[in-house]
Amino acid sequence: MPSIAERRKYIIDQITEKGFVKVADLAESLQVTQATIRKDLTVLEKQGLLYRAYGSALPTSAQVMDINMNTKRLIRFKEKLRIAKRALELINENDSIILSAGSTVGVFAEILQPKGRLYVVTSAVNISMTLGNMTNVTVMQLGGILYGNSLCVTGFEAIQSLSNVHCGKVFFGVDGVDPEHGVSCATLEEAQQILKMIEVSNVAIVLADSSKIGARGFGRICGLDNIDVLITDDGISATDKKNIESLGVQVIVA
Repeated sequence: MPSIAERRKYIIDQITEKGFVKVADLAESLQVTQATIRKDLTVLEKQGLLYRAYGSALPTSAQVMDINMNTKRLIRFKEKLRIAKRALELINENDSIILSAGSTVGVFAEILQPKGRLYVVTSAVNISMTLGNMTNVTVMQLGGILYGNSLCVTGFEAIQSLSNVHCGKVFFGVDGVDPEHGVSCATLEEAQQILKMIEVSNVAIVLADSSKIGARGFGRICGLDNIDVLITDDGISATDKKNIESLGVQVIVA
């Protein structure tokens, strides 16, 4: 039977090679219990070597990889659901909102309960499909180039369409929230689009689990001085919370 160090090295090697591993498969290969594998994954995640999902694990680079949305949705799902529930409290009666693409915003859309009539502008095809069947929701789907894995529509056409609307709030996900660097995402194209969403909204609200705090994505969206609210989970440190709040951002901990 392999030692703890050998077992954890094997796990990292498998994730690096395959990009996605299941707890059951690791347990079978290493001839240990699934409970043992879950403990290993917890330790490795705390060390920043992987991300845990339901019954599986992904590499730390998953937050900036163009991975399948159904897979990305499972990463820190419990935290995303708590964040989404707190975000619901910010929806007013007869509101107008913009929703970016992203797994956390997708969870938010799934549990959305409009108060009165709700107008939604979104770049995410999956969100349009989720909300499209609600009789009291009017959805405007942005047009442009569709990126299959993220289900996000971006490009010149999408940004131009945003110039013709004005909404009360924008809810968007990010890959990084850093006091110095600001908020960032995986691509420059998405960053430019989200910045436009912020410009045509009264209130900018970031939905980001605590693993994104201190991280930096490839595409910088804007500084934190352009953000009004950050909704995150209780994994955020007191220091990070204080630093972000000092920049004028309201931090809501779910």
